[in-house]
Amino acid sequence: MNQKLPRPEHPRPQMERGDWENLNGSWEFAFDFSASGKERRMFCEGTFDRTITVPFCPESALSGIGYKDFMPAVWYRRQIVLSEQQLSGRVLLHFGAVDYEAEVWVNGESVGVHRGGFSSFTFDITRAARAGENTIVVCALDDVRSGRQPSGKQSARYHHYECFYTRTTGIWQTVWLEFVPKTYIRSYRLIPDPANGQAHFEVCLGGEPHCDELTLTASFEGRPAGSVTVKTCGRSAAVSLPLSETHLWEPGAPALYDLTLSLASGDRVRSYFGLRTIEWRDKAMYLNGKIVFQRLILDQGFFPDGIYTASSDEALRRDIELSMALGFNGARMHEKIFEERYLYWADKLGYLVWGEMANWGLDITTAAGLENFLPEWVEAMERDFNHAALIGWCPFNETWDWRQTGARQDDSVLSAVYQVTKALDPTRPVIDTSGNFHVVTDIYDIHWYEQEPERFRAAFAEAFQKGSVVDNHSDRQRYDGQPYFVSEYGGTWWNPKDASRENWGYGMRPDSEEEVLRRYVGLTSALMERPEICAFCYTQLTDVEQEQNGLYTYTREKKFSDETYRKIRETNLAVAAIERRNA
Repeated sequence: MNQKLPRPEHPRPQMERGDWENLNGSWEFAFDFSASGKERRMFCEGTFDRTITVPFCPESALSGIGYKDFMPAVWYRRQIVLSEQQLSGRVLLHFGAVDYEAEVWVNGESVGVHRGGFSSFTFDITRAARAGENTIVVCALDDVRSGRQPSGKQSARYHHYECFYTRTTGIWQTVWLEFVPKTYIRSYRLIPDPANGQAHFEVCLGGEPHCDELTLTASFEGRPAGSVTVKTCGRSAAVSLPLSETHLWEPGAPALYDLTLSLASGDRVRSYFGLRTIEWRDKAMYLNGKIVFQRLILDQGFFPDGIYTASSDEALRRDIELSMALGFNGARMHEKIFEERYLYWADKLGYLVWGEMANWGLDITTAAGLENFLPEWVEAMERDFNHAALIGWCPFNETWDWRQTGARQDDSVLSAVYQVTKALDPTRPVIDTSGNFHVVTDIYDIHWYEQEPERFRAAFAEAFQKGSVVDNHSDRQRYDGQPYFVSEYGGTWWNPKDASRENWGYGMRPDSEEEVLRRYVGLTSALMERPEICAFCYTQLTDVEQEQNGLYTYTREKKFSDETYRKIRETNLAVAAIERRNA
């Protein structure tokens, strides 16, 4: 494959076929400020006066466009050439993500519409495709000010401000083709069962399912580790794969099995998986039967040159490595469904992550909010379900009263999403809304940006002594004895090279690096010394635009001396009080 192609790696390492084609690179592009392009039939006869580099959004420098104002609609066009052999089965057109509502045409024929700016989707374009040259056209509609779409941390103002950043419009993840047989493996779900030395699979078939044979084969470090073959007659098959060797996936020690799924009729998918168990009980989180204190960092997943999209696969990996170098063992993937390659590196490096939706921007004061939330959330869960690194789900974050009317959240919306999440995945804990306002949740978490360590420590000591917890929204939510997680704290504002008044962070800006370190060590130690606390999440890994509270700059450069970083790591790696229960 051409290594000059942007983001040339396969975007879905858990569903990889040999016969695929990366469609990143140069596409024709056009603005549509009146959102009238469909009426003007741009899908078959439009004028495209620019070019753009996919998969980077038009707001980004890497796209070659760099236009940062609102774009109600944008259009893309590209020619591809298909052979008779490629058309002999099914041709699948995949999009990692398009923000927000995408319609796709092939040779002037609409092949599908997808709503949701963060989840991946696929269209079968076999019927519309032909041997020789084909034209793909994509239209993306986007309105972060509508209240009708989840937009995460994208600014609804012209400028970015406080904790809202530059917007992302249109295609922002890899686009690719797959050429599959007439019957093919559409997806699978894995339930690890290390206690019994096996893994359980539910495999879904696509295309024209008929009676077939499905074979699953596992290996570990090149050694055969198990194989099973079952007959299929329909669109799904349930199968258990016995393993001759049992190796556990753990933080920092990520044992992974290679996996192949194949149909006798011809389809073959390469994948991998990890064996591990998750429990939440006795006010603790257990991984493989052992209490693990989660030392998490808040990761926004923004990049100065690509905004939502990392410039390279190495950039995704490096963010995890920067975090682990400081003694963190995981991250909250915050207000965004990350590229799947990020979860791949989390699996490979042994890094815990929480899956979170980009709920900000969506009005959930009535049940109508479910219409544009739940389908995309279900798609995100289906895509990421099999990742060993993913240890919990968090569909909402800080569900504040609606900014335009002051109306409160509809609690039934949070309850319904929680119930659906649990039905789809009973194996992981679910936080209904991180920070506030809890309705029904497996883990009780709070966000608290107190900057003075002694006040921070004293508040927890007083609350736990009384048999309660620190809860800064106790008038709107109630603690019921769940594991307790301080899922945002710190956020110390520091960037001595840029003291602009427009910059932003939590609390008063420190006057020295020594003061930053005093706060970090004091706040973090106050959490780790409490046996009632099962996890923390520090805000945050890097600065993001005007938000200057990262442990690294926005360009991933060091902000502190090596000695300060050493002390941060030393603080994080200390034994947490709750971990002493393992002895």
